[in-house]
Amino acid sequence: MRYVVGYSANARGRDAVNLAVSLARGRGASLDLVVAIPDAGPFNAAHAPAAGYDSYLHQQAGEWLDEALALIPADVPAKAHVRSGESDAQTLIEACDEFQADMLIIGATSSGLFKRFTVGSVASALLHAATVPVALAPHGYHRRDALTRVSCGLGSRAGAEKLLDFAVSMAVNREVPLRVVSLLTLDAGDSDEAADAAREYANKHLAAALPADSSGAAPAAKADVVVAQGRSVEEAVDRLDWEDGEILLIGSSRLARSRSIFLGSTANRILRALPVPMIVVPSDYELKHLNQSPSSDTSREAQA
Repeated sequence: MRYVVGYSANARGRDAVNLAVSLARGRGASLDLVVAIPDAGPFNAAHAPAAGYDSYLHQQAGEWLDEALALIPADVPAKAHVRSGESDAQTLIEACDEFQADMLIIGATSSGLFKRFTVGSVASALLHAATVPVALAPHGYHRRDALTRVSCGLGSRAGAEKLLDFAVSMAVNREVPLRVVSLLTLDAGDSDEAADAAREYANKHLAAALPADSSGAAPAAKADVVVAQGRSVEEAVDRLDWEDGEILLIGSSRLARSRSIFLGSTANRILRALPVPMIVVPSDYELKHLNQSPSSDTSREAQA
């Protein structure tokens, strides 16, 4: 397994590295740290950079990557790469293709407060175009131990079951509990009735998605369902208990192209209140069965 880490020489880059270490430790993954620099190609003759500028950029990026590698503990394999392109986001997407990455890990902008998210232009572009799951570290993220729980935000629209399959696979592979979360906003209707319906829907799909353990007598992962309500999505998120070692999985908007990410309005609102990392999973992301050989053609797409 390989994770690409979009690194920058600031707090955002350190947040991404910390999250990458945490995710890698739970799955024995290797990290590819990538610094994206501008491609000299787009400059025309009138605005060409000074001689040696490209060499300077590569040298500076190499020094930043040396600093990044020093942050990686010895038990996590890591390599450093300098890549150039027309935009940082496109460069990172191409790096994921080059390294056959299972995930892309980035940080929020350094202006975020209280370990919450402020999504910058690069992260925004990636959250609307990437073709692998994108993990976003909140500002100030410092945890480096393996995950302790996977939460999955389950909606009621078509395709939600695929996200739940991914969440189950992630929890089983990492041997951690799974929590299925439904967020409801209060309206003029019967809130108790809506909560009961959401809980029934989530339990139904969870029962179908959970595989049995090797004995066939019990589910392969501990799982529960939680329904949170509030006057807004943000308030509902605030009312949930979050572990330091937790991560939230969210699916892409219905506007997403097949097998790509498009962060919807609800997910954007969740980000404003979320105190733990979020992973956004591409639309129609293909999953292998848990008993499928990791050498199969589709195994890369199923790893989590």
